[in-house]
Amino acid sequence: MLASSIPLSLLLLILTHSAHPADPSVRWVELKGAPLAHLLLNPGVGDLYVGGVDHLYQLTSDLKVISHVRTGPHLDSPDCLPPIIPQDCHSALLTHNHNKLLLREVGQGAEPGSLIACGSLYQGICEKRSLSNISQLIYQTSNPVDTQYVAANDPRVSTVAVVITTKTKQEGGGGGGVLHLMLVGRGYTSKGPGDIPPITTRRLFPVLPPRRAFSQEEELGKLVVGSYSEYNNHFVKAFASGNHVYFLFSRRDMWHKKEYRTYASRLCISDRSFYSYVEAPLLCRGGYNLAQGAWLGNHSGEPTLFVVMAAGQASTPVATGRSALCIYGMADLDAMLRRAQEVCYTEGGRGSSGQEEAYIEYAVSSKCLKLPKDSLSEYPCGGEHTPNPIASAVPLPATPTINSTTQLTAVTTATEAGHTIAFLGDKEGRLHKVLVRPDGSGDLYGSVFVDENSAVSADLLLDESQQHIYVLTNDRLSKVPVSSCERQIDCQSCLAARDPYCGWCVLEGRCSRKHQCQRHLQPNHWLWSFEPTNQCVTVQSLQPANQSKEEQVQVTLSVIQLPALTEAESLTCVFGLLPSQPAIITGTSISCQSPAPELLPPMPPGSDHMILPVSLKFGHVTITTGNMTFYDCAAVSRLNQSSQCLACVSSVWRCNWCPLDQLCTHNHSCPNQHIILNQRDTSGPTSCPLVFALQSSALVPMGLSTTVVLQGQNLDVYTDEAQYVCIVEIEGVQFNLTAAVKRTGDNTHTFTCSPYLFQCAVSQLQYSAPVYLRRGEQRIDTSPGLRLQLYDCSAGQSDCSQCRAVPEEYGCVWCPGSPAPSCVYNQSCSSIPADTCPPPQITQVLPLSGPLEGGVLVTITGSNLGMRYEDVVGGVTVAGVQCLLHSEGYQISTRVVCELQPSGKQREGPVLVTVGTTPPGRSTQTFTYQDPHLLDLVPDKGPISGGTKLTIRGRHLLTGQMSDLSAFLGAQPCYIVEEVNDTQLVCQTGSSNRTVGVPVRVLFGKAERTVPNVTFRYLDDPVITDATPAESFFAGGRIIMVTGRNLDVVQQPIISVWVEALEVQRVKRKRRLALLTAKQQLVFNSTMTTVSARCTVQSSSEMSCPTPAVTSEVKVKGVWFQLDNVRVHYESIKGKSFMYYPDPQLFHLNREAPEVPYRFKPGGVIAVEGQDLTRAMSREEVTARLGNQECEVKTLDSTHLYCEPPEVQPVSVDDSNELPSLKVLMGNLQVDLGLVQYDSDSLLSPVPLAAQISLGAGAAVIILSVLVVILMYRRKSKQALRDYKKVLLQLETLEINVGDQCRKEFTDLMTEMMDLSSDVGGPGLPLLDYKTYAERVFFPGQQTAPLSRQLDLPESRRQTVEQGLQQLNNLLNNRLFLTRFIHTLEAQQGFSQRDRGYVASLLTMALHDKLEYFTEVMKCLLQDLVQQYVVKNPKLMLRRTETVVEKMLTNWMSICLYSFLKEVAGEPLYMLYRAIKYQVDKGPVDAVTGKAKRTLNDSHLLREDIDYCAMTLTVLVKNGVEVQPCPVKVLDTDTITQVKDKILDQVYRGAPFSQRPAADSLDLEWRSGQAGHLTLSDDDVTAVVQGRWKRLNTLQHYKVPDGATVALIPRSQGSGGVGVHQVFQTGEKTPMLEGEEEEGLRLWHLVKSSEDPDIPKHRKSSMRERERAKAIPEIYLTRLLSMKGTLQKFVDDVFVAILSTKRPPPIAVRFFFDFLDDMAEKHGIDDPETVHIWKTNSLPLRFWVNILKNPQFVLDVQVTDSIDAVLSVIAQTFIDSCTTSEHKVGRDSPVNKLLYAREIPRYKQLVERYYSDIHSAASGCYQEMNSTLTELSGSFAPEMNSVVALHELYKYINKYYDQIIMSLEEDSSGQKMQLAYRLQQVAALVENKVTDL
Repeated sequence: MLASSIPLSLLLLILTHSAHPADPSVRWVELKGAPLAHLLLNPGVGDLYVGGVDHLYQLTSDLKVISHVRTGPHLDSPDCLPPIIPQDCHSALLTHNHNKLLLREVGQGAEPGSLIACGSLYQGICEKRSLSNISQLIYQTSNPVDTQYVAANDPRVSTVAVVITTKTKQEGGGGGGVLHLMLVGRGYTSKGPGDIPPITTRRLFPVLPPRRAFSQEEELGKLVVGSYSEYNNHFVKAFASGNHVYFLFSRRDMWHKKEYRTYASRLCISDRSFYSYVEAPLLCRGGYNLAQGAWLGNHSGEPTLFVVMAAGQASTPVATGRSALCIYGMADLDAMLRRAQEVCYTEGGRGSSGQEEAYIEYAVSSKCLKLPKDSLSEYPCGGEHTPNPIASAVPLPATPTINSTTQLTAVTTATEAGHTIAFLGDKEGRLHKVLVRPDGSGDLYGSVFVDENSAVSADLLLDESQQHIYVLTNDRLSKVPVSSCERQIDCQSCLAARDPYCGWCVLEGRCSRKHQCQRHLQPNHWLWSFEPTNQCVTVQSLQPANQSKEEQVQVTLSVIQLPALTEAESLTCVFGLLPSQPAIITGTSISCQSPAPELLPPMPPGSDHMILPVSLKFGHVTITTGNMTFYDCAAVSRLNQSSQCLACVSSVWRCNWCPLDQLCTHNHSCPNQHIILNQRDTSGPTSCPLVFALQSSALVPMGLSTTVVLQGQNLDVYTDEAQYVCIVEIEGVQFNLTAAVKRTGDNTHTFTCSPYLFQCAVSQLQYSAPVYLRRGEQRIDTSPGLRLQLYDCSAGQSDCSQCRAVPEEYGCVWCPGSPAPSCVYNQSCSSIPADTCPPPQITQVLPLSGPLEGGVLVTITGSNLGMRYEDVVGGVTVAGVQCLLHSEGYQISTRVVCELQPSGKQREGPVLVTVGTTPPGRSTQTFTYQDPHLLDLVPDKGPISGGTKLTIRGRHLLTGQMSDLSAFLGAQPCYIVEEVNDTQLVCQTGSSNRTVGVPVRVLFGKAERTVPNVTFRYLDDPVITDATPAESFFAGGRIIMVTGRNLDVVQQPIISVWVEALEVQRVKRKRRLALLTAKQQLVFNSTMTTVSARCTVQSSSEMSCPTPAVTSEVKVKGVWFQLDNVRVHYESIKGKSFMYYPDPQLFHLNREAPEVPYRFKPGGVIAVEGQDLTRAMSREEVTARLGNQECEVKTLDSTHLYCEPPEVQPVSVDDSNELPSLKVLMGNLQVDLGLVQYDSDSLLSPVPLAAQISLGAGAAVIILSVLVVILMYRRKSKQALRDYKKVLLQLETLEINVGDQCRKEFTDLMTEMMDLSSDVGGPGLPLLDYKTYAERVFFPGQQTAPLSRQLDLPESRRQTVEQGLQQLNNLLNNRLFLTRFIHTLEAQQGFSQRDRGYVASLLTMALHDKLEYFTEVMKCLLQDLVQQYVVKNPKLMLRRTETVVEKMLTNWMSICLYSFLKEVAGEPLYMLYRAIKYQVDKGPVDAVTGKAKRTLNDSHLLREDIDYCAMTLTVLVKNGVEVQPCPVKVLDTDTITQVKDKILDQVYRGAPFSQRPAADSLDLEWRSGQAGHLTLSDDDVTAVVQGRWKRLNTLQHYKVPDGATVALIPRSQGSGGVGVHQVFQTGEKTPMLEGEEEEGLRLWHLVKSSEDPDIPKHRKSSMRERERAKAIPEIYLTRLLSMKGTLQKFVDDVFVAILSTKRPPPIAVRFFFDFLDDMAEKHGIDDPETVHIWKTNSLPLRFWVNILKNPQFVLDVQVTDSIDAVLSVIAQTFIDSCTTSEHKVGRDSPVNKLLYAREIPRYKQLVERYYSDIHSAASGCYQEMNSTLTELSGSFAPEMNSVVALHELYKYINKYYDQIIMSLEEDSSGQKMQLAYRLQQVAALVENKVTDL
């Protein structure tokens, strides 16, 4: 276990800071090695040790790193035993070292202790390091023996251990009889040594040879188990307590219910033989069965085991979040274990009741006995004769202390002031604090976030001071304080924290732990936070509580919980911020002097008192605080001017009034004798001088001189003769009236104010004016509410009836005098007042119509409509019919409300109102009794959710008022939504609970009318099943086609979009949104904005909705369809959101000069460039108009729109310009792309006349000839471009036509593939193992490749030959020899191209274990190759495989990209293969010619129309014992072999092809009824023969019906007929070709081969070419396109997987492309096309095309001819995509090229981006490449049969022996190295060749 010490500065970025924002007291350090596993504290020193993945740390208690060690990664494998030698351990990889154990071993004597660290590497070996500096190794072994494997070699399997010290009898004299041992508990691992027991003892000290540290020795003891895998204990904790060691673990209960349980087991420390082993299950009630963490602590003074348990998921060892803390007393546990031992020793395992209480566990041969009763006391640790290992059948129960819904992972405990506190860590990084009560219950009092979403490790430790907890999480070590008492600043917050650590230290004034408070033992000095009855020191009362600010008194405070003081100590009182005063303590009372008045702060304005805090202090510490009120009597009267005396004597303060001094005082005496005491001090009525009433009337008419008389009392106190004045305040103005005083009785006076004519403008009858008395400057108090009521009769009384209705006491009369009659005070009327009023006058009647049945309310307004309601009762008629009055609507004189009574017939007339005997008032308006009629309604149906707007048509619908009208559908209301007119009423339907026809009723008041002969039908709500497309652009207007049911039920369907203003720049955008509001139907509010558009219903199942426009300033939050009251969200239809994208961009036709018209040559197409044209738009939705005519859109892709204009230039629609402009319409988006001008036919201007004259006739002829040639050329090239574009358009049109079919096919295919993809990625992807892959790539098409062969030699020669081949291997490792060897072979005439490839592959095999060397040689040879081609034509390099190095490159790529194939490209390739296979098999495939109806390859297209029918056969499949039916889809035209293949495909769907039985080895048996069994075969006696043709048998031939039952049975030896197909080694299937004959007969299946067998081969191929050259009919092209469309996604997925740079490209590709770039630079090749060709030739064409065409090289699949034909087209497309030349197709292009003409430009971009991304990425990957090659050498070399490869290579050496020897001798370096001589030695050994040695 190699580890190295590394400088801290280089390795670690330590972040020690205040941590989580939630809790600044948490400090943490971030460490490498996540997930960190173990934490250890070195007591006494305080250092911390952390073990993680590949890292060990030593830190101080303040989390500063002292030392850091790297422990991995290293080359290792759990399958191999250390030391790891790569050649012997082929599975060895660079493996991370997970820390499994971290323990402290105490030192001996003066020696410092050591740190024991065990990792998962090298079978879990351990090492010892210095505790003072972990970078110092004390012990480590590089060559461990199998007894030294300690920890589990799997990171997921737990390991625990405990170090114990015990005495030994004699250990070689060393160590003074002290023995250090380590007891280890570890889980079962499936790899590596499988015989390590769950618990073992390991030696630590002394270690004298031959003993070894950490070794498991026979005499040291172990837990013997019968089955390691069954007893897979998951260990949680190991600890020593007293004389025992305990282990805590969980495992499946093998004895009883097989459920997972937690167990505690125990061993005597001195027991070396494990005789004392006993275990018992721990029960944590509530279903918590899996221990997660544990701690041995103390509770109520007793050792206690605290365990956090989780509930397991069903019957698995997987913990759920539900967890709890359970606690078990160690005494109870020991008693339980002792009881189990006793029962098993002496009672045969059964208790007194006969129940089983103990048994023998771990499948060993021991059993419980009946030994003497004293056996346990005699042998407390067991003996040889006692049974073991013992398990208790009775669990130790516990009730959870605390429960949690988040998984608890760790626990530790502390004892504070006698209380037990548990700290629990959880999976989300929180630390919970729990007070554990003596009864075992718990209180969770706090939680701290330590490291969010990172589980707390089980190692949770308190520091030595018990002040902090160290918490280990994924990549952090945190230091968390146990409490935060000091953060609470007052007593209330301290006690409210409810923290058991905290309490309020009264005299110190701080929140502290108990021991920190000096007098904590004395009562009331430390108040514990967690005690609910505790309360802070409190002032219960103050005497006096209220005090005048003018006096100084003694204040007594009554205090609760006051702590006792010594005699020498004292308290002080502090009032507010004033200086302190001494306090006198008597019991619980404290007395202080209140402050001097002059020291008190000023009174707050507007207040008569202030509250000052009174603090009780001990020194500077405030113990408690009360409140005292200081009042100011002067302020009481000052704040109540109207009644100063009353306010003073009735105030809550003890204030008295001095009437002569006008003074409110706290004194009980006044300067001028007389005093009026506070009402609290006197009884009876008040003695305040007071105006208590008005003797005259309070009603004072305005405009008339009036005398006011006031009554006063208690005025005898005033003895002087001061003058009294009456004061009346009217609208803020004081009127002073002289008052005459008269004493009227005992202590009462009357004050007669001088007469005064009051006048003020008032809007209503009366005005309330205050009145009071003043004596000199003194204001006499007035009783509250004493006021004059000034009134004006004319105000508000506009007519006689209103005037006479005023109460009599006001004296108002209706005076008929001039200039006009009015309401006046009776004394102001100059004439005789009117006794009666004029007749009523009616100004308005509402409504003017009513139904014959009456029942509506009529409101009549006017004047003189009676003085009271009774005046008009019975006096109202409407059109001659009495109207019933409603008293609540009556207003005096102005309004009468009555209910219309039935009239019996239509009539009209005025409204009459009669009051008393006066003539009736008559309305000028005429009221009409009318008979409303309902005629019909539209629509007559709607959804049951309502929301339909009904229009009810009729006559006289405006009868009564709107408020009288109500409409109903049956019993449901229909809400009137618009203004009603006489002929139409509109209402909106409510919801109904059922679909039913209901009558439509309208109520006019109480009159009901029903629409005759029509019911409104409530129908089922509309349902939307689909809405496409699912995206639009911001401008909107894109048509969404909605399909569903009952759509025509809806009256007005609407599509709505919910938008929300973007958060950013919201203010800026408000103006733009306001503009949007004006344009759209927008509803804005604070939460939601909607934009809507109306939909058009086409039928009950279809409607179209244009998408509403939204601005780019908003974010679309949702889209829904509002169908009346039914709202359907888009997400609920499609399961995805409707997307809005930015508008597509279309660029001007002439982007360089927009004002210049675009020149167009008739007959072509206009190409419009743009961006994102197809993101939310399809071709069918786009309209283009050129002038007044359409420009037919032919093609639309992401960046181009092609439209075909009319042959003749259209007319402009714009008057300002003659030329037409091209406008493109996409939904609401209309883009003007500029003017278009058609070219005239003559393209060139005629030759000038002057030139003709000057040049003469001859010159003219030449010029004309040249012009004609140029003209023709230009026409040709333009014609070619037009042809290209037209071909593209035709292809696009065809593809669109087959689009629907493709979509359907694709859906079917995806359903099929979904089932498949659940298998793929796991074991379902049938990848070939590396050996088979290499065999097929290195030696394609060879029956037995060298990889599979053995060295065929006689035994006598074998050793010598192998020795010679080993020497040859050494020679091949000499670069000079190898390059000379290759160059010599290539120079030989007879060395064929096939030989070159074979030798290259043999060399690859031979050198596979040294790939770095192989790569260097290959680079060297490639440099030579570049040198050759640079001279010739560099573009031709690597085009073919003509040299050895080119094949070496192919092999090298194949080796390096195997893992890429495995991890990335394999799955999409397999999915493509499966998709092709599924599609091809869905249509007929000719078994003889291999032609298929569904293909991409026109030469393999089955053109004939074959009638076929899909069938489902029920295949009986034997699954173990039972036979299960399995449905398999086939065609009736399938041959029997094809049927068998399809059945095998289905039955062995997940299995690789090579593991399936061959179709030829099975017979297909058709079973019908009980006994009907018929064996079917391709060829039997029933086969149809016509002339020379014999037809293969099909299901149709046998008349097998759909649903028939068939079975595949092993073929009996005698059954003749050989299947048509032959299976080859590569899994390829080739159909029987036309040349195969049988007895002179030719076989056929679906079509007879048209070729005559007599025609020679070369003529056959030319005929085939001619046939293919014929224009392929559209129907066939459609088939090809349909297949292409269906497979498109899978082709794309493969190409993207190969060429995506989202993940880093394989290192080999980057390395090789770098090499090619270097070569180009070195040789001065700056043509990018050349380098592109080199890269293409080296990777895509050399490797990927091969894989695409031959998936069987990588996958264990069968590639039939029909699949191969499709793959060839896809491979050709890939080739075309990698070339640099422009890909143009014309009418004569091969169909296969036409198919992908539109996709190839996109694929080209992929390729170019792939190359450029690799080029631009930082190079320098040589180092990485070398390490990858080293890894590959080690991984795969053992698969290679290098001896056979060397032997095969030697055959070539032998063949060209002389030439090779000569070549080596010619080379001077070769001579120095004696290469020729060494080769001669090889020859001598391998062949016994006698050489001239």
